[in-house]
Amino acid sequence: MGTSVRLIRLDLPIEGAKGMATALREFVPEIAREAVRQVQHELPSYVQPHDARYAEGLLLAVEYAIGHFIDLMADPDTPSAEVLEFWRNIGVGEAAEGRSLDPWQAAMRIGAGVAVRRLTEESERLGQPVTAGTIALVAQAVFAYLDQLAVVVADGHSEAAARSAGELQGHRRRLLDLLVGSPAPQHGAIKERARAAEWTLPRTVAAVALHDLGGTTQRPMLPTEVLLGLHLDEPSLILPDPGGPRRGQMLTAGLKGWLVSVGPAVEITELGKSLRWARQALDLARQGMIRHEEPIIAEQHVPLILMMQDRELAERFTARKLAPLIKARPSQRERLAETLLASLECGFNATEVASRLEMHAQTIRYRLRQLETLFGTSIYDPAERLELHMALHVWLSIRPESESDPEG
Repeated sequence: MGTSVRLIRLDLPIEGAKGMATALREFVPEIAREAVRQVQHELPSYVQPHDARYAEGLLLAVEYAIGHFIDLMADPDTPSAEVLEFWRNIGVGEAAEGRSLDPWQAAMRIGAGVAVRRLTEESERLGQPVTAGTIALVAQAVFAYLDQLAVVVADGHSEAAARSAGELQGHRRRLLDLLVGSPAPQHGAIKERARAAEWTLPRTVAAVALHDLGGTTQRPMLPTEVLLGLHLDEPSLILPDPGGPRRGQMLTAGLKGWLVSVGPAVEITELGKSLRWARQALDLARQGMIRHEEPIIAEQHVPLILMMQDRELAERFTARKLAPLIKARPSQRERLAETLLASLECGFNATEVASRLEMHAQTIRYRLRQLETLFGTSIYDPAERLELHMALHVWLSIRPESESDPEG
């Protein structure tokens, strides 16, 4: 037995307690029924009046408690093992119902009040000597007895709740393993696992790749609809409805100390693809090629991810494509590269580029003339712009630190 109470004690220093208990024993069923009626009146939602088995169980429990209290009045050494197991199972049942112990404790307090009153009344009717002091001692003993029962019920409740939580966590891990595994799972298998994991199937999902940065890393603090895969060799999680409100803020707040990379939103059967892309972006961030002050959005780094599938090839391509830029003075390279990249993305609109780079438009026009001197008019050639765009992403990510312009 895993309970912290091994024996129920009853401290009732009343002369003639044994005789009183013997005389009161026949009234136990009647007192129990009255106590249950009072509980039904004061806590109708707890009793579940439409469930006959539950009402019968409640009556049995109350009668059992009062009867055992009477037994202890007659003999303080009355064994408690069977009673302890009974009340531990009550706690298990409450956990299985998904209920806290607050309603149970309220019901028992109501029942205890009825028991004290009726035990006192029946004692007086039978001619037992009942004084105000006796009533106070009986009430004190009843509530002390109830406190001991509460400890046993709480033990059963917490053990059952922990076991249930562990089982649910196991189901959720198996669901995540299925979703990101290969080959892609079928909808039928997903629905079955999701039902066992108590996880509502979302319309879209995204995989999130994680890397423990160490030092200040905390266990993720995220809503229950997020599936955690910290058991994997490469930790990850599954984010339902990634386009929902405040998803970025949620990841930032809940994943302190983690490097986070969010894959594209996909249908649930394609989570393996989303995770692969998220991990590719994460790898580049770990190499210092993607900034990661906030969660990385893999789709925002597609050119770099594609180019870096073969780093040596990417470096050769970049060196050839950006040769005029690389030959420029070190103090000019980064600022001209950033200006050219912004210009390509803004259609060479100097005003828009200036706004993005927080500079004067005249400065941007001056730099564009410098770029024309280096590259000629090829920077405006539609056939060249895509390659230039990809090469600039790679170069700005992999250039030596010494080439970074402190004045840029």
